[in-house]
Amino acid sequence: MSLEKKEPLFTGPMETVSGLSINDLNKYLPAIQKVDDLYMSTDQMKDGVFLGLGSDGLKKIPDNSIDLIIVEPPESPLQSLDKSRKRMTINEYHDWNNKWLKDSARALKPTGAIYLICGWKFSGMYQSILSNYFQIQTRITWRNTSPKSQTKPLTWINRTSDIWFATKSNEFMFNQEAVTDETNNLKSGGPTELGVTNLWSDIMDIQVGATVKMEGDKPEQLIQRILTASSFKLNWILDPFTRSGGIGVIAKKMGRRFIGFESDQDRLLMAMKRIDSELNEFI
Repeated sequence: MSLEKKEPLFTGPMETVSGLSINDLNKYLPAIQKVDDLYMSTDQMKDGVFLGLGSDGLKKIPDNSIDLIIVEPPESPLQSLDKSRKRMTINEYHDWNNKWLKDSARALKPTGAIYLICGWKFSGMYQSILSNYFQIQTRITWRNTSPKSQTKPLTWINRTSDIWFATKSNEFMFNQEAVTDETNNLKSGGPTELGVTNLWSDIMDIQVGATVKMEGDKPEQLIQRILTASSFKLNWILDPFTRSGGIGVIAKKMGRRFIGFESDQDRLLMAMKRIDSELNEFI
């Protein structure tokens, strides 16, 4: 009996997603893994990016299994699912954030940490919610000059964004020596700091690294610093709202294991392609 030959999904000219060729679609569409079909246990974790809501994906993560969460929550999660739906009210948005952050705390190991990237509008809200489930260690400020972070020039122009660094307990991993060496190496003849500060003025959103190619990506140096400070190789890194996979690409590049969730199929396909390309560089 001969095996049935699988035909490609697409063979003719068509309008493809920006950054994805027909060959990419033929390769990655059949390989999509859905959150609904996902099963994990502490002894059976699964590396990869999965199609579905981040809030649903978090429910599939076993207790005390994730070493580090790096996340930038969407400001309008309902609109990203269905453009016809209205924006959440501030109370609905607060409740939505409260639910997924509670699940994040459950999923983190006792020594785990979360870095939550946000703009100034909702920074106070995140501080309040995080304090219910985590030990807040500090608020990091960095120079974010991307157009989306700017207000109309009728008042003070915003040039910064926040990163809340919180841990599940007060016994957490923090590689101070490595990040201290990194920040001191960036100084040209300046004084050597004994530690690192929460003002990351050396990192700007316009100073993109080689990996930052897609809308929504953060500077590669920023994600590298977080990974260096709060994780080791082979640690489990989670991004519940993966977008086009920027955090996952850098995590894999640094030898970490990565889990991501994305509800938009086009973005998920791009994340799959980018992470796959990063892995192929090591082969």
